[in-house]
Amino acid sequence: MIRRLFLFVFSLFFTLPVSPIIAQEIPNIDRILVQKSARKMLLQNGDQIVREYKIRLGRNPVGAKKREGDNRTPEGNYTIVSHNPNSAYHLSLRLSYPTVEQRAEAEKNGYSAGGDIMIHGYPHKSPAFLFRLIHAWRDWTAGCIAVSNKEIEEIYDMVKDGTPIRIEP
Repeated sequence: MIRRLFLFVFSLFFTLPVSPIIAQEIPNIDRILVQKSARKMLLQNGDQIVREYKIRLGRNPVGAKKREGDNRTPEGNYTIVSHNPNSAYHLSLRLSYPTVEQRAEAEKNGYSAGGDIMIHGYPHKSPAFLFRLIHAWRDWTAGCIAVSNKEIEEIYDMVKDGTPIRIEP
């Protein structure tokens, strides 16, 4: 009896039609809006908000980034220039900061404008559970825009190089 039941179940397994796995369509993102004071990042397609994320910024978030080491997140219009799967963080998207004007202003005043501004997840060298706690309560980057590891995976797939990003105060 058990043998017949096993053969029946076994034959059903191999004869039932298999439904194809339907790939989830990745929404087209044509711009990103970051609202620093609200700690929000909006991925948009036209006027439609496709996704919204809670973000964390540089440890000194008020005001625009002026120089390397000021721990501020830049403000203004930039673009996503590259994807980095081998980042020191759990994936990252590099922004086009500093602009030519920002670099010239910094040189004129005798300091570096900085660089390496990214949207990224948690650092690889620290336990993710620790950064989930820190991320929930405070700004912690050196000027980047941070999201959770799960969120950066989603963003990484949706946002293409060349996508404009506006960072507002």
